[in-house]
Amino acid sequence: MTKISVVIPVYNSEDSLHELYRRLKASMATVDNDFEVILVEDGGMDRSWDIILELSKMDTRIKGLQLSRNFGQHNALLCGIRAAKGEIIITMDDDLQHPPEEIPTLLVKLSEGYDVVYGTPQKERHEFWRNLASRVIKLGLQASLGVEIASKVSSFRVFRTKVRNAFANYEGPFVSIDVLLGWGTKRFAAVPVRHEQRQIGSSNYTFRKLVTHALNMITGFSTLPLKLASAIGFTFSLFGFILLGYVVGNYLIQGAVIPGFAFLASIIAIFSGVQLLTIGIIGEYLGRLYFRSMNRPPYTIRDQVVSEKELE
Repeated sequence: MTKISVVIPVYNSEDSLHELYRRLKASMATVDNDFEVILVEDGGMDRSWDIILELSKMDTRIKGLQLSRNFGQHNALLCGIRAAKGEIIITMDDDLQHPPEEIPTLLVKLSEGYDVVYGTPQKERHEFWRNLASRVIKLGLQASLGVEIASKVSSFRVFRTKVRNAFANYEGPFVSIDVLLGWGTKRFAAVPVRHEQRQIGSSNYTFRKLVTHALNMITGFSTLPLKLASAIGFTFSLFGFILLGYVVGNYLIQGAVIPGFAFLASIIAIFSGVQLLTIGIIGEYLGRLYFRSMNRPPYTIRDQVVSEKELE
């Protein structure tokens, strides 16, 4: 059995794949030569798949999976993780912002008895809005995982392959690898690592995509929004009863009601807004149930390249 599997989702990264392979090969040579690299091409528009085919011919430890369309980073990761043969799985990005040279640092921490170790950037190299969106995602993870490590998560991670047994049967269209890992263990750790400036291309993650991912995590793997909606509803119901008591008490004591159409209209608007918010949250959950009932897969594979030994 292969000792280490490195899973990398690839999207429009034709310019960085050769350098990524060179540095990754050099770094793994200091750890263990018994490894495989699984490159999951996530429906990009450039020559990434052709380069993956070239690399696989140069080195039989390179495996390639091509998805039928763009499913997203976490869906592509799930595909690669399920195909991994190693006892330990490493995940990282394809843009070289995660230095392959930091892999030994993660493995040393994992050997201390943890099941999942994150490489937390010493300093983020993203623009302000990207960093802000990352914080939103970490808040979503905190709500979903309920563990302190949620504030230190990163797509640069290493974990024991046996953890994936906890989500072996997961087939939902919305995927969050960090939440799924939380289903299998609570033995998390994090170590600070370098986070390099992106030299080639630009990030495919926009602020909107990151926030959407955070909302997917919160509503897809947590009941926190429903609890929040219940709390808001209770608070405003209590406010309404207090207001009603004040109006009735004022009428009984002074024999007059409180005048003012604007005041009444404001109260109605507030209560209507709360009702719509609550209905919207419930609608999000119903929508997810609908998508889940369709049995839409998290990914589909168009093509793959593995060693001839595995095909036998």
